[in-house]
Amino acid sequence: MRRRAGFGGSALQGTLLFCAIVFVVLSLGVEGKVSKQKLLEVVRKLKQLNKTPVKSIQSEDGDVIDCIDINKQPAFDHPALKNHKIQMRPTQAHPPSVEDRKEKDSSAITIVNQTWHRSGSCPAGTIPIRRVKKSELLRATSLESYGRKPYIPPPPPNKTETDQVIRDNRQYANINDKHIFPSDEGLNLTALDPHRSTTYLTTLGYNYIGASGDINVWNPGVEADDEFSTAQIWLMNGPLESFDSVEAGWIVNPKLFGDRRTRLFAYWTDDASQRTGCFNLVCAGFVQTSHEVALGAAMAVTSSEIGAQYQISLSMYMDTETGNWWLGFGSKNITIGYWPGALFSSLQHSAVIVKWGGEVYSTKILGQKPHTATAMGSGNFAWGLWGHACFIQHIRIRDYSLYWKYPEWEFLWQMKQTATELYRTDHNHSQSLFCTLEDLVETTFARDETHI
Repeated sequence: MRRRAGFGGSALQGTLLFCAIVFVVLSLGVEGKVSKQKLLEVVRKLKQLNKTPVKSIQSEDGDVIDCIDINKQPAFDHPALKNHKIQMRPTQAHPPSVEDRKEKDSSAITIVNQTWHRSGSCPAGTIPIRRVKKSELLRATSLESYGRKPYIPPPPPNKTETDQVIRDNRQYANINDKHIFPSDEGLNLTALDPHRSTTYLTTLGYNYIGASGDINVWNPGVEADDEFSTAQIWLMNGPLESFDSVEAGWIVNPKLFGDRRTRLFAYWTDDASQRTGCFNLVCAGFVQTSHEVALGAAMAVTSSEIGAQYQISLSMYMDTETGNWWLGFGSKNITIGYWPGALFSSLQHSAVIVKWGGEVYSTKILGQKPHTATAMGSGNFAWGLWGHACFIQHIRIRDYSLYWKYPEWEFLWQMKQTATELYRTDHNHSQSLFCTLEDLVETTFARDETHI
């Protein structure tokens, strides 16, 4: 009896062990295909990225928001910021736009709420940081490049052609004229970046120390997990192969976040994303000061066709006394934080290019069939205008006068040979940029009577 009982006990133990192994393998999922060395590297990276929180908030969308001591945030892991003293607010007051914005100025609702706000808040003295998940690191092309845009090397420089295109575009930049930009006179920028389609209004040639705009919030379809879609503002300076850039807007990026929600983002690079920069706070660099807004967290609402229209108000501007580039958010201009001037080489004095528009990244853009189905903006054609197409309105630049104003020079640009561009304007500078991406890109820069 004892031997039979012992045999039965061994069988039971064997069954339990087998079940445990199966459970571990199933629970690992994609990790079951990853080497032990890679898993150890991922764990180390997670420890580096996810600082010990003062408080944690479980958001209903699956995110965990950690409230981190402001003095222990990831920014200070950067070698250039080891002895950095946090600047809690800009030294110059952020002035209002050229016109005072009243509710009657726009039927779009300006939002600041993010999904995690429904579940709690972070106390003063801390900053909210979206916790990075192990699965997100495992999806990364490499841990070294995690959170960074793919770098696309430029072709051999052809400065004569580029300079001529800039001169041609400057001739078309009179905002009082109605103009169709002829695509055969533009530089084919898809040759520069075959994996990105962008549609944007741009201004260049001056010393810009700020840019702002109200960006219509949508949730475009993103076809593949390694693609993303944005609506955003750029401030740039430096050579094509190693430019500096600070950027902000909203993004749908399943590879980085593991879902297709629309999220607030900030981005920077000092070398065209070769080895520096990242989204949000997933690398050392951006210094956050706000305990209210979490970069990378999902927006609470998005717009719908012929339904409510929502927008986020964003501004980026340089503090001329410290050289830091501040990021403002919301109609009351919550200062989320800043990119220290020490991060940059070309942006230490000013930007020379400002862009407002959208970007789609995909390996199925140039010469690929089928073309990616990932949408830009709302996914509808721009000529649908209000309630159909994504818009950016109240665009402004800031120069060393420290006033916000409509740019003197601007032109539309699209990285797609099959594009058609059209804009209309008026003398009151009450314009909206409508941008989208379909098989054929159409962009309209138009006066919208609801904004006047």
